[in-house]
Amino acid sequence: MIKVGIIGGAGYTAGELIRILINHPSAEISFVQSSSHSGDPLWSVHQDLTGDTDMAFCSEAQVADVDVIFLCSGHGKSKGLVHSLPDDYKGAIIDLSNDFRLKADAEDFVYGLPEAFRAKIRNARHIANPGCFATSIQLAILPMAKADKLGEIQVTGITGSTGAGQKPSETTHFSWRSDNISVYKPFTHQHLGEINETLRTLAPSYRGDLNFVPIRGDFARGILSSVYFDCDIPEAEVVKLYHDYYDNEPFVTVADCNPDLKMVVNTNKCVLSVKKYGHKLHIVSVIDNLVKGASGQAIENMNLVFGLPEQTGLKLKASRF
Repeated sequence: MIKVGIIGGAGYTAGELIRILINHPSAEISFVQSSSHSGDPLWSVHQDLTGDTDMAFCSEAQVADVDVIFLCSGHGKSKGLVHSLPDDYKGAIIDLSNDFRLKADAEDFVYGLPEAFRAKIRNARHIANPGCFATSIQLAILPMAKADKLGEIQVTGITGSTGAGQKPSETTHFSWRSDNISVYKPFTHQHLGEINETLRTLAPSYRGDLNFVPIRGDFARGILSSVYFDCDIPEAEVVKLYHDYYDNEPFVTVADCNPDLKMVVNTNKCVLSVKKYGHKLHIVSVIDNLVKGASGQAIENMNLVFGLPEQTGLKLKASRF
């Protein structure tokens, strides 16, 4: 049984980790740390856990007896936490922030996108979990990157309010977000760096021409990415290329339909559609930003690190209603 510790346990990603891990057949949670909620039951913050666990938050992480630590404390805090761990801690670390995703900051962390770097993840102990938009966009274009057939890429993506984290802000209050959408960080989003590094690794001719306009959606969870670029390959060949790449992937489906968020919300799935319109190749990618875009993928990485089947504990079902 894998003993799990969670540091920074009060946020959305930690809540999703707990929700999945309490039903994981090969893992058990040893502690959930939160400085602001020490002594409070987990369900007092993550109310969907009511009746599922009586565990309480602790103030200090008890890392000596755990096999893996999930870091959920937010961007900019993980490096300090890692460097403060006892020298004799030899367990795995899976970081859900952006502190170790870029090669310049990675130290000994491996970028944890299984569909691109599964072999490296299996042999690693420290994993930098990808960002949510980065996951959705990369899954949309990995097959074309591997074939080195990428040109200038145009992306419009829309995300739910949980992508901004649990701490309220001016643009996450219900009265502002409801019945409203807005663009934010056009062409400058923080996930561009990790996307470009992956694509440069896989596609020798790629020059980093990715134009990304993110949108705040008026819903709680999920990401839809609309990706297109020039492509001179016939549609049937492109679709085969995608099927060849993803047919043995447990969580990615290339579907002959127009995907929507309800196909994936509350699951670790990514659903893609691939269509040609004249010379343009258009890919739609939908994921749950908190599961495949964060906590589910983190557990996927844990399974790989500990030699478990990748799907273990992650057979989560979507609902149309």
